[in-house]
Amino acid sequence: MPYWKEVLMILAGFGIVSLASMQMAKLFQKIKLPLITGFLIAGIVAGPFALLFVKDSSIPKLNFINDVSLAFIAFAAGSELFLKELRGRLRSIALNSLVQVIVAFGLGALAVFFLAEYIPFMATMPSAGKWAVAMLAGTIFVASSPASAIAIINELRAKGPFTQSALGVTVVKDIMVVVLFSIVFSIAQTTFSGNGGLNWLLLVDLTLEIGLAIGVGWVLSKLLGWMLGLNIPIVLKTVILLGLGYCIYLMSHSFAEFSHEHLPFTLHLEPLLINIFAAFFVTNYSASRKVLHEVLESAGPVIYVAFFTLTGASMALDVLIEIWLIALVLFVVRILALVIAGYIGGAMARDPKEFRSLNWMPFVTQAGVGLGLAVIIEETFPTWGKQFSTVIIGVIVLNQVFGPPFFKWAIQKLGEDHSRMQTPAFDGVRDAILFGAGLRSFTLARTLMRSGWQVKIITCVEKDYEDRGKVEDLDVVYIPELTPEDLKRLDTFQAEAIVCLMDDDQNYQMCELAFEHLGTKDLIVVLRDPSNWKRFKDLGVVVVEPATSMINLLDHLVRSPQATQLLLGMDENQDSQEVEVLDQNLAGMYLRDLRLPKDVIILSVRRGDQVIIPHGYTRLRMNDYISLVGSLESLDAVALRFG
Repeated sequence: MPYWKEVLMILAGFGIVSLASMQMAKLFQKIKLPLITGFLIAGIVAGPFALLFVKDSSIPKLNFINDVSLAFIAFAAGSELFLKELRGRLRSIALNSLVQVIVAFGLGALAVFFLAEYIPFMATMPSAGKWAVAMLAGTIFVASSPASAIAIINELRAKGPFTQSALGVTVVKDIMVVVLFSIVFSIAQTTFSGNGGLNWLLLVDLTLEIGLAIGVGWVLSKLLGWMLGLNIPIVLKTVILLGLGYCIYLMSHSFAEFSHEHLPFTLHLEPLLINIFAAFFVTNYSASRKVLHEVLESAGPVIYVAFFTLTGASMALDVLIEIWLIALVLFVVRILALVIAGYIGGAMARDPKEFRSLNWMPFVTQAGVGLGLAVIIEETFPTWGKQFSTVIIGVIVLNQVFGPPFFKWAIQKLGEDHSRMQTPAFDGVRDAILFGAGLRSFTLARTLMRSGWQVKIITCVEKDYEDRGKVEDLDVVYIPELTPEDLKRLDTFQAEAIVCLMDDDQNYQMCELAFEHLGTKDLIVVLRDPSNWKRFKDLGVVVVEPATSMINLLDHLVRSPQATQLLLGMDENQDSQEVEVLDQNLAGMYLRDLRLPKDVIILSVRRGDQVIIPHGYTRLRMNDYISLVGSLESLDAVALRFG
């Protein structure tokens, strides 16, 4: 079979595994674990040591996924270093990064050196060799995982000074660790080559590598800025961005081979550094920052699923079993180093006291950078490199499994978690909250009340309340500002729907509060400025644009007058309604087996975020939402039947 066909078949199989991984990760969310933990476990289950869906021989053929993913992760990391936002946290980021590097490197190297007698390949080395290996291990102990940090931050929609500092330190540390590794790597090569002194040529090599990474990153940023400014679909921009990032990896490999053949030393252009610098320059020194963020947000979920699932499948569980005790000791030492560094760094930076005890948690996870450095050592020192990478991979496996839950817990503990609140169970009363006291609010309230809804109108404008609040048939409430405490006090927690009819800024504030603190099933906003459409859609809000809604309504009335009138309730004997499946006896039943009135039609089934066009063999599940059309009397009967 041709090689390209084999790769396509392996890639197709991995695509199916990734889809399963996405679904499996949602189960981990339900037990309060991060999505990436689910991706890793799914990869392990599908990998060479379990179900063999991803075979050991297939993993090298999928390595390009790692390159593309790491390029994307580097872009995402660089884009987070927006100096204007970080200005107030620069001192904290700088001090914490420096202390993390010094303490993690120092304690890690000392631990490996004193454990050398219990590590088979180090036991017979001379003292200088043991110190060289220990310093290489200490360098890798410094590395964290921007990919994991960004994935968890995106999952939780985390915002705040702790999150900001954690991400900044993670990115800055990885830049510092690449520089530190180059220095230690030079010392190790000198030690094991038998030369008496430090190879100064390698220090020149290091200086050139960093300078070239900055220069190539600047050139790439200009290319990215031009591409992001083009009037092309965002999907195409995403493909080009990932392609450029992958090309940097190909260029890096080619450049290393060229320099090895034609120069007295080998130049290793670090693609992670290049892509980080490129995104940093675009974010801070171009007009394309928002477009870059939009592209990264659109591609993020797919990239993270593929990267962490493949990482899980690549984990050498046999290696971990073989050296589990040494790996466990080094894992504990690294945690201890991070705890000490977090407290000292936080104290020096004068971070809040509650930050200092949690300052270590964002940096436990390791992934791409640490694994990449271990591979470089394995290839450079064939006599002991394989055993070295075995120990390091064992530690990284433990860090990868336990790190994400630590970071997630720290974010939640400090109140910087802005993920969606779980939707409360239906309390048997269909109620709606309307924000904004105006003619449209009153008209909508009365219309909903005629359909059996309980409606409350809330306004933050005292004048509106005084002028229009004394309406006998409506419940109008005034609150001076929108706060979670006031909303819960007004019994908005059980509302089925919230409709926002204020200005866009107040509407967005209200939607965020409902998203994070109330878990309201349906959020609806009447939009004033079309440029705000995306930020509302990112919260899962149903957006109504008055400028286009009337045209769309007339269009549907012209093309399908009967169906449109039916759905809008314009026929006084017909209406549409959405009901939730709450009767346990209906769970698992086919739609064709339901005994519905003859004048009721099922239009759709909504299951979580998925809308299903139903047929006779569609099975119902608990908490499905069923959209129905029929007579008022029959709809009431069906609502009772569904519980």
